[in-house]
Parts: sequence; C-alpha cells; structure tokens
Amino acid sequence: MYVYAITEPETAEHARRCQAVGDHAAPVTVLVEGDLAAVVSPAAEKPRARRRDLRAHQDVLSALLAHGPVLPMRFGVIAPDEGSVRAEMGAQREQHRSALERLAGKAEWNVKGESVPEALPDLLREDAGLRALRASTRLRPGYEANVRLGEAVAAGLQRRAEEAAREVVSELSALATEVRAGGALTGGALNSSFLVAHGAEAAFRQAVHALAERHRGRIALTVTGPLPCYSFVTGEAVPAGQ
Repeated sequence: MYVYAITEPETAEHARRCQAVGDHAAPVTVLVEGDLAAVVSPAAEKPRARRRDLRAHQDVLSALLAHGPVLPMRFGVIAPDEGSVRAEMGAQREQHRSALERLAGKAEWNVKGESVPEALPDLLREDAGLRALRASTRLRPGYEANVRLGEAVAAGLQRRAEEAAREVVSELSALATEVRAGGALTGGALNSSFLVAHGAEAAFRQAVHALAERHRGRIALTVTGPLPCYSFVTGEAVPAGQ
C-alpha cells in the first residue's frame, strides 16, 4: 500500500480525484482512524522514481495542502497493508494531532543561495591578501600557483556568500514561525526552509526578492514554495529568531 500523507478526514477527501502513483487507474483512497486519515493507493512494490509518478505524488500533496494541514510522506513510502497504516495512526495519534495543529494555515518555503563568480572584482577590492596572491601568481605562474589562487578565490566567494546568507536568514525569520537549515549543497551557501503562514506568503516572497537584489554581488538566491511541510513534520524545527 502506497502512503502519500496523514491529514484530517475532511482534507483527505480532496485527494480522491487525483491519479495514483504506479497504476494510474487505481483509486486514491482514504483510511480514516478517528480524527486522522491516511491517503493511500494500492501498490504491490515500491515504485520507481519516474517523472509521471513523482508528479502524481506531488499532485496528491498539493490537493491536500490547498484544503488543510498535511503530514507529507516522501516519495516511495510503502506500508505492508491497511492494518499497519491504521495501527500507526492509532499509536502516534497524539504526535500527529500536535503536528497538524502546528502546521495548520502554514506552508514550507525553501530558500537556497550560491556564491556569485561574477563578484570576483568586488572580492579583490576587499581582500588585500588575495590581490597579493594574484600578483605573485602572475609573476611566477605554474600549476600549483594557479591551484592555490583558484582555491583562494573560491573560498573568498564562498565566505562572502555565507556572510550574506546569515543576514538573509535573520531577516526572513521575522516573517516565519519556524526555520530549519537543510543539508549542505555542493557549491551552496544557503539551504534553509521557513514555515510561513498563508497570510504572510506575499510578504515573504517580496522580502526574498528584495534581499536577492540587495545582496546580488554576494549571493544568488532562489525561492521555492509553497511546499508541503516536509521539513517541519517532526518537532525538531527551531522557532524563528533563535
């Protein structure tokens, strides 16, 4: 049995018209257990991450998110049978209810940031040591000297991006109820998720765009949302501002 999410019974009903992952002719169904509901569909085995199935999974979550709080599952979660799903909802009812209440009226917004290679002239103006290293490399060029210079430039650009990232997170936290740092990304300086009330989403988007413009010489920002609250399902998120 493929599991999409746990939510409230009224919200779960809005997923019934969605296509299922795997066999698109199979129904998306709802298992109600008291004041909780699991959204599921038949599945004989774990599906492959094909584009159409990833889209089907996301479409179910989007349909739910539009109508109420959702505890989303990552793509590919399979339960042995209906009984095991019901047993899990019963055993974890208090935790699930608490999470749903905390996420009600909110969505996740993810902000990523990368260093800006085009900012090298600014970096050179700021960093006397780097200017000296570049001058030395030009006087005594060679493979090792070029490698050292390249590493120093990359480290300097990354440092500037990380400094800007801290300012970005600080300012955006004022518009969120919780914030969580994501995993480190290759070449990335920022990967944070923000739990934002629906009524604050427009202000949050505007703030990201304003920060992107202000720091465009130090960090390149991208924002994605609203998203199902993957990063905030558990109670480990940090209150904004801490």
